[in-house]
Amino acid sequence: MKTYSAKPSEIEKKWILIDAEGLVVGRLASIIALRLRGKHKPTFTPHMDCGDNVIVINAEKALLTGDKLKKKVYYHHTGYIGGIKERTAGAIMAGKFPGRVMEKAVERMLPRGPLGKRQLSNLRVYAGAEHPHEAQQPEKVDIGMLNPKNHNYRKAG
Repeated sequence: MKTYSAKPSEIEKKWILIDAEGLVVGRLASIIALRLRGKHKPTFTPHMDCGDNVIVINAEKALLTGDKLKKKVYYHHTGYIGGIKERTAGAIMAGKFPGRVMEKAVERMLPRGPLGKRQLSNLRVYAGAEHPHEAQQPEKVDIGMLNPKNHNYRKAG
């Protein structure tokens, strides 16, 4: 029996809508990365972009567990000598682009290289509840129902 390898003409991409309100960032990011790669499909081929297009809304309402809002630090370098900068996750979530925490979490779960960049381009993250992709008729997926730990159960009670 031969190993199945999907051809570009056989790949079917769906549009998925995920509401991140009240969901834990890391757990949600791992599910999104799985969907972007296409590992949930029986026709998964490692060297092809066979994942779905994922739309995440309400990214500003996603939760980080523990003290991650204060202690999780994101670094970037300006390119100048001694130009390393740091921001906490709380500062990013309270800033102008709170969806970047979700984008960075998903990006770090995808493979590095050209294929990972192409798969990451299928992710759209929006801070609010509106998105401009209604024409694609995205299928709503309830991540909170998959596992009770996907919600921050300590804050709910």
